[in-house]
Amino acid sequence: MSGKGRPAGHAPWIDWGAVTMPMEGHAESGDRYLVKEVPEGYLIAAVDGLGHGEEAAEAAKQAIATLEAFAHESIIALIKRCNGQVRNTRGVVMSLALINTHEETLTWLGVGNVEGVLLRADPLAKPHRENILLRGGMVGYQLPPLYASVLSLSKGDTLIFATDGIHTGFAEGVKITEPAQHIAEGISKRHKKGTDDALVLVARYLGVVP
Repeated sequence: MSGKGRPAGHAPWIDWGAVTMPMEGHAESGDRYLVKEVPEGYLIAAVDGLGHGEEAAEAAKQAIATLEAFAHESIIALIKRCNGQVRNTRGVVMSLALINTHEETLTWLGVGNVEGVLLRADPLAKPHRENILLRGGMVGYQLPPLYASVLSLSKGDTLIFATDGIHTGFAEGVKITEPAQHIAEGISKRHKKGTDDALVLVARYLGVVP
């Protein structure tokens, strides 16, 4: 699934795309995502229910429903809410990002092992690649101290989230000039492990359109 969106009354845009793949033999994936318009810009989330199959999918669904219902809150508050809501499930790991189109910033935070990478469009940017700070633990069982990082954003900067059904190193060789959906599909084809559910979620900041 892919899409584009623009907050009402504002010019900034994002281009986003996603690929979800259940583990072979299962009808449902325990890896879910959310791209939602919020007052500041966009909330972007990748959630991985523990294990795979129906129980993992149910945990991820509950987390996504919580994020959608309270998307206007900070990402730290959202993770705490999810921690309470999924206690009756297997639990989840997740990474969240807020693209603030007013301030042109990215605020992000991960609990568990959903990897996040920000690729800079400017070839002279240093560093050219930023990695999300992942906190050890599990949402619903063992929540670590939460600290969010804030980065500046420039036109063309591209965010990629990938669950552990995707091999590490997935960002190598990515052409960030391609549409977000093409990037997600390419990563899923090249780096899928095949031993677990998998999700790739890509969002590019397109800057301010006059």
